[in-house]
Amino acid sequence: MTAPPVPLIGLPACVRDIGIHPFHVVGDKYMRAVVDAAGGLPVAVPALGGALDQDAVLDRCDGLLFTGSPSNVEPAHYDGPPSADGTLHDPERDATTLPLIRSAIDAGIPILCICRGFQELNVALGGSLHQEVHNLPGRMDHRSDEGQPRDVQYGPIHEVTLTADGLLASLWPAPEVMVNSLHAQGINSPAPRLAIEAVAPDGQIEAVRVSDAPSFALGVQWHPEWKVTEDAFSTAIFGAFGDAARARATSRLGASAGDSRSLPPALASGS
Repeated sequence: MTAPPVPLIGLPACVRDIGIHPFHVVGDKYMRAVVDAAGGLPVAVPALGGALDQDAVLDRCDGLLFTGSPSNVEPAHYDGPPSADGTLHDPERDATTLPLIRSAIDAGIPILCICRGFQELNVALGGSLHQEVHNLPGRMDHRSDEGQPRDVQYGPIHEVTLTADGLLASLWPAPEVMVNSLHAQGINSPAPRLAIEAVAPDGQIEAVRVSDAPSFALGVQWHPEWKVTEDAFSTAIFGAFGDAARARATSRLGASAGDSRSLPPALASGS
């Protein structure tokens, strides 16, 4: 029996200055989660904005993982007020991810959007963000305590209630689950195409899916990539994403094989 193909998962990068030069970077924890829990082959997608051939990315990738980041989506993309002084932005990433999210959904390519990626998903489809959720009346402070060790910062912090009959509810046996949500920004107005999948105790939206997407298209505000194989819910999320990407890979490679069979023998054999 032929083994299923290993799906190629693209992870759009952030742009960071290291020394005097800009680098395109992707967090190690996201790369490892793709391998360990989605069964995929991770590849960094450079944040080149309009200089990136996005059609080529979509042709080759079986899934896209939009990661978290210390930077915020620039508020001009959702008609928000100017950011507070000192807010970190990444215009190259915005210029890459926002159109890539829209194109990937339309092309039926599975996407998983985490933290900043969750916020990008909402903005890309026409939603808006709160820049400082902790300053809203009645909302919790969802930010991490950066004075704590990393394991504490990324540990479970509050429950979310899963939407009945939603995608996440199908992956978990209980109506609530503890998550490691740490963020300052959050969804204000959800985009029209998004269905709410989970909310925090204070009413803050914590997960969404694209209701009319032809394939897997999920966003979560928390961090399932963190020690993914040690948390059953996180493993289930990445597993479902990986299954969708594998189905895409099987279809894509099958179509490629069909194309090869239609070529002259010399070209089909690569000689």
